[in-house]
Amino acid sequence: MSRPVIEYETESATDKLKRKALADPYVPVGILGFVGALAWGAYSYKSRGNTSTSIFLMRLRVVAQTCVVGAMAVGAGVTMWKRSSPDKET
Repeated sequence: MSRPVIEYETESATDKLKRKALADPYVPVGILGFVGALAWGAYSYKSRGNTSTSIFLMRLRVVAQTCVVGAMAVGAGVTMWKRSSPDKET
Protein backbone atom coordinates (compact mmCIF):
# COMPACT_ATOMS: atom_id res chain seq x y z
CA MET A 1 0.00 0.00 0.00
CA SER A 2 1.50 3.34 -1.02
CA ARG A 3 1.18 6.56 0.88
CA PRO A 4 -0.61 9.45 -0.80
CA VAL A 5 1.62 12.32 -1.86
CA ILE A 6 0.52 15.62 -0.39
CA GLU A 7 1.82 18.71 -2.09
CA TYR A 8 1.75 21.99 -0.22
CA GLU A 9 3.38 25.36 -0.35
CA THR A 10 5.60 26.49 2.47
CA GLU A 11 4.81 29.91 3.85
CA SER A 12 7.36 32.17 5.47
CA ALA A 13 6.59 34.03 8.69
CA THR A 14 6.47 37.33 6.78
CA ASP A 15 4.00 35.95 4.24
CA LYS A 16 1.83 34.54 7.02
CA LEU A 17 1.82 37.90 8.85
CA LYS A 18 0.84 39.69 5.62
CA ARG A 19 -1.97 37.20 4.99
CA LYS A 20 -3.26 37.53 8.56
CA ALA A 21 -3.03 41.33 8.41
CA LEU A 22 -5.19 41.41 5.29
CA ALA A 23 -7.73 39.05 6.83
CA ASP A 24 -7.80 40.79 10.24
CA PRO A 25 -6.42 44.34 9.98
CA TYR A 26 -6.47 44.91 13.75
CA VAL A 27 -3.87 42.21 14.41
CA PRO A 28 -0.99 44.51 13.36
CA VAL A 29 -2.51 47.28 15.49
CA GLY A 30 -2.41 44.97 18.51
CA ILE A 31 1.17 43.95 17.73
CA LEU A 32 2.24 47.59 17.39
CA GLY A 33 0.50 48.48 20.65
CA PHE A 34 2.24 45.60 22.39
CA VAL A 35 5.66 46.59 21.04
CA GLY A 36 4.96 50.23 21.92
CA ALA A 37 4.07 49.30 25.49
CA LEU A 38 7.25 47.27 25.79
CA ALA A 39 9.36 50.11 24.39
CA TRP A 40 7.74 52.58 26.79
CA GLY A 41 8.38 50.15 29.65
CA ALA A 42 12.02 49.72 28.74
CA TYR A 43 12.47 53.49 28.58
CA SER A 44 10.63 54.21 31.83
CA TYR A 45 12.33 51.38 33.72
CA LYS A 46 15.21 53.72 34.56
CA SER A 47 12.98 56.28 36.27
CA ARG A 48 10.71 53.90 38.18
CA GLY A 49 11.66 55.43 41.52
CA ASN A 50 11.18 53.27 44.61
CA THR A 51 8.85 50.81 42.87
CA SER A 52 10.13 47.25 42.98
CA THR A 53 10.99 45.55 39.72
CA SER A 54 8.29 42.89 40.08
CA ILE A 55 5.52 45.46 40.58
CA PHE A 56 6.80 47.49 37.64
CA LEU A 57 6.82 44.44 35.37
CA MET A 58 3.31 43.44 36.48
CA ARG A 59 2.01 46.89 35.53
CA LEU A 60 3.86 46.76 32.22
CA ARG A 61 2.35 43.35 31.45
CA VAL A 62 -1.14 44.70 32.13
CA VAL A 63 -0.56 47.66 29.78
CA ALA A 64 0.79 45.42 27.01
CA GLN A 65 -2.09 42.95 27.34
CA THR A 66 -4.60 45.79 27.34
CA CYS A 67 -3.26 46.97 23.98
CA VAL A 68 -3.61 43.52 22.44
CA VAL A 69 -7.03 42.70 23.93
CA GLY A 70 -8.32 46.18 23.06
CA ALA A 71 -7.28 45.76 19.43
CA MET A 72 -8.93 42.34 19.35
CA ALA A 73 -12.14 43.75 20.81
CA VAL A 74 -12.23 46.61 18.32
CA GLY A 75 -11.60 44.18 15.47
CA ALA A 76 -14.39 41.88 16.64
CA GLY A 77 -16.74 44.84 16.99
CA VAL A 78 -15.98 46.10 13.50
CA THR A 79 -16.46 42.60 12.07
CA MET A 80 -19.82 42.24 13.84
CA TRP A 81 -20.89 45.67 12.62
CA LYS A 82 -19.93 44.83 9.03
CA ARG A 83 -21.80 41.54 9.14
CA SER A 84 -24.95 43.04 10.66
CA SER A 85 -25.21 46.08 8.40
CA PRO A 86 -27.35 45.60 5.29
CA ASP A 87 -25.49 45.42 2.01
CA LYS A 88 -25.77 48.57 -0.05
CA GLU A 89 -26.50 47.74 -3.65
CA THR A 90 -26.42 50.55 -6.18
